[in-house]
Amino acid sequence: MDQLVIQDLHVSIGEQEIIRGLSLTVPKGEVHAIMGPNGSGKSTLAKVLAGHPDYTVTSGSVLMDGGNLLEAEADERARKGLFMAFQYPSEIPGVTIANFLRAAVQARM
Repeated sequence: MDQLVIQDLHVSIGEQEIIRGLSLTVPKGEVHAIMGPNGSGKSTLAKVLAGHPDYTVTSGSVLMDGGNLLEAEADERARKGLFMAFQYPSEIPGVTIANFLRAAVQARM
């Protein structure tokens, strides 16, 4: 079974359609990079996959391990391994990146 399957995904924020008909399959064990110019929808896709409430999926489907990812709450998605980390994250005094990532992995167990 494919780990992540996105089919004909359409996403809007308000009246603005940002993603139009995206399809992508990422098999288990593979790592894919999403690249493109500013404003092409990369961050929007990441936020939609993570369950950000500001975005509306108007059509299409996202399956992860055969289950409908779009029906899962944000915390369920994070436990499945989907979360968004920023390139330049805000620092939290006393919390190292290693401890943050360790906590994320342990939360999945």
